[in-house]
Amino acid sequence: MSLAIAELIERSQAPDAAALDAFVREHGSPIVEGTSITFLYRGEAEGVGLRHFLSGFPRTQPFRPIEGTDLWFLTIEIPPRSRLEYKLEVQRGGRGRLVRDPLNPAFARDPFGSNSVCLADGYETPEWTQDDPEAREGTIETVTFPSSVHGGEAEVDVYLPARMRSSRRYPLLITFDGLDFVHYAALRTVLDNLIHRYEIPPMIVALSQSPDRFTDYTCSDAHARFVIEDMVPALEAELPLRMRPRDRGLMGASLGAVAAFWIAHRYPGRFANLLLQSGSFRFHDTGYEEFHPALEPVVRFVEGYREDPQRVAEKVHLSCGRYESLIYENRALAPLLHRAGMQVRLEEARDGHCWDNWRDRLRDALTWLFPGPLGLVYE
Repeated sequence: MSLAIAELIERSQAPDAAALDAFVREHGSPIVEGTSITFLYRGEAEGVGLRHFLSGFPRTQPFRPIEGTDLWFLTIEIPPRSRLEYKLEVQRGGRGRLVRDPLNPAFARDPFGSNSVCLADGYETPEWTQDDPEAREGTIETVTFPSSVHGGEAEVDVYLPARMRSSRRYPLLITFDGLDFVHYAALRTVLDNLIHRYEIPPMIVALSQSPDRFTDYTCSDAHARFVIEDMVPALEAELPLRMRPRDRGLMGASLGAVAAFWIAHRYPGRFANLLLQSGSFRFHDTGYEEFHPALEPVVRFVEGYREDPQRVAEKVHLSCGRYESLIYENRALAPLLHRAGMQVRLEEARDGHCWDNWRDRLRDALTWLFPGPLGLVYE
C-alpha cells in the first residue's frame, strides 16, 4: 500500500469528502514513491481496474476501495525510469468502460486515440524531442509520381531539411508510417534538433504512409517493388540525393519495421542502414503459436531467415520495450543479424509498444546510422 494512502487511512478510517478533496489535490494520480506507484480513482463504481500494456502481467489489475468513501486505489511496483501507458476500466451498471485517468493530466496520443501516462521515478522526456527556438525548421512537401506497380499516380510526403540547396547531395531515409512518426513521435522536431546540433547530417526523409498496413507491411512483393521501382526513382529525379547505399536507410516500427527489413532482404545492399523499432518479427516457439492470419507471411519470412541469415545491410539499429510481448523476438533477431556480418545495436527500454517509446529511441539510432560532423570527429 502507498505510504500516502496508509497515512490517509490512519488519520481517519472513513475520511470525509473534504479530506478526500484535499488528498487528491495534494497528490493527484498516480502517486510515485520510489518504485511504488499508486493509481487513484474517485467516484461511485462497482469496480475499477488498471488496464495497462505490460506484457507478462494480468491485463487488468483491480483497485481496492477505501471503506466508507468513493476513493479507489491500486499500488504496483515499477522499476525506475519506466514509462507506462494505461487506461482505467470503470464498472457501472454491470458494464465496463475504458477511460483516461481523470486525475492525471498526462497523456499520449496514437492513431487510435490516447492513453494516460505514468512516468516512474527517474524517467525524463528527452529535451531533444522538444521544440528548440534556435533550430531552423525543415519543411514537408509532397512528391507525386507515376506508379508502374499500382497504376496511376502515387504520392509521398517528404521532409526537407532547412536551407536545403540543390547544389548539395543529401542522405535518404525512407520511413514507413512516416506521417504517424511526425504526428505521434515528434519526428520532424527531432530531425530539426539533431541537424541543428550537427549530430546528424541534413537529410531527406520520405514519410511513406500505407492505406493498408496489413497488406503492404506483411512481406508484400508488390509493396517492395513500389518502393524500389516507383518511389526511389521518383525521389532521385526530384531531389538532390546521394546515390551510395551507405547514405540510404529504411526505418519503421512494429509492422513498419517488418516492411523495412523485408525490402532490405528482397533488395540486399540497396540500403546500408536499417532502423527497426519493436519489429513484429513473429515466429513459432515463442509461446504465441496462433497469429492473426495477416501475419502468416511474416512468420514464414522470419522463420526462413532464422534458418538462413543473410547480410542485407551494413548497420542495423534494433530497439524494443522490455514491457512488450515482442521483446523476445527482437532479442532473438540481433545475434542472427550479427552472425550474417552486419553491425548491430539492440536498445531495450522500460516502455511498451507505443510512439513515445519509439520517439525516445530516435537520437541514439539516427546518430549511429547517420553520424553528423560531431559524430565523425568525436566518436
